[in-house]
Amino acid sequence: LVSSWMLLRDLLRSSRERALNSALTQQVRQVREEVKAAAPSAADKSHAEEPPSPYAESGILRQYDPLWQENNDLSGWLWIEGTEIDYPVMYTPKRPEKYLRQNFYGKWAASGSLFIGEGSGPDAPLVMVYGHHMRDGSMFGQLDKYQSEEYAREHPIIHMDTLTEEREYEVVAAFRSRVYQVDEKGVFRYYRYDDLSDQEAFDRYLKGVQTSALYDTGVEVRFGQRILVLSTCSYHTPNGRFVVVARQIEPEEMS
Repeated sequence: LVSSWMLLRDLLRSSRERALNSALTQQVRQVREEVKAAAPSAADKSHAEEPPSPYAESGILRQYDPLWQENNDLSGWLWIEGTEIDYPVMYTPKRPEKYLRQNFYGKWAASGSLFIGEGSGPDAPLVMVYGHHMRDGSMFGQLDKYQSEEYAREHPIIHMDTLTEEREYEVVAAFRSRVYQVDEKGVFRYYRYDDLSDQEAFDRYLKGVQTSALYDTGVEVRFGQRILVLSTCSYHTPNGRFVVVARQIEPEEMS
């Protein structure tokens, strides 16, 4: 009876948390589609009428402004087409793990929220985003599908918007790792590179990524390109982690 009650409790909790996140996602998607529909086509751009701005009066992208007005800890949005990964990303530099077990509204939640980790930031050379590997597939519960090279080819683009800029990243590598002890030598601590603005540090990080990668995507990375790292728990070893690394696509590549 106790086991059954605990299972029912977890199912109800999971259902409530998924419903809350789904409502946020639908709200953002709706505004995003409205903005896209209002944007002039190539044929209409010759008209003298000024096209509607994608920004609210606050200077925030319209799809994120209502949520930012509710919670200024919002730093952007992460989504991957064709997957369940479609969530707000929180950023609290003075308390990096504030949203480890909190939902967007600051209430306790087992699934927590996606958040930018310590030493990183939405505009940093390396943007480190953490999320729980939930058994129901929410948050980063499906991130480990990138263990498959075929899956990576089918889902090569990660959208990681800031509050003021829509950004796209291309998957560079995926690998298994773990949290290493302080005294362990000769290991790649992918989570301990705070600054990639130095060429040597950038090259060292990229070499660690390439050496750890499960497969070769063929995607090249140049010094100075912003790197996005998605990290979640993995159970292949104690303190295991599964990691996806991507590089920002330059505006000229998107045109």
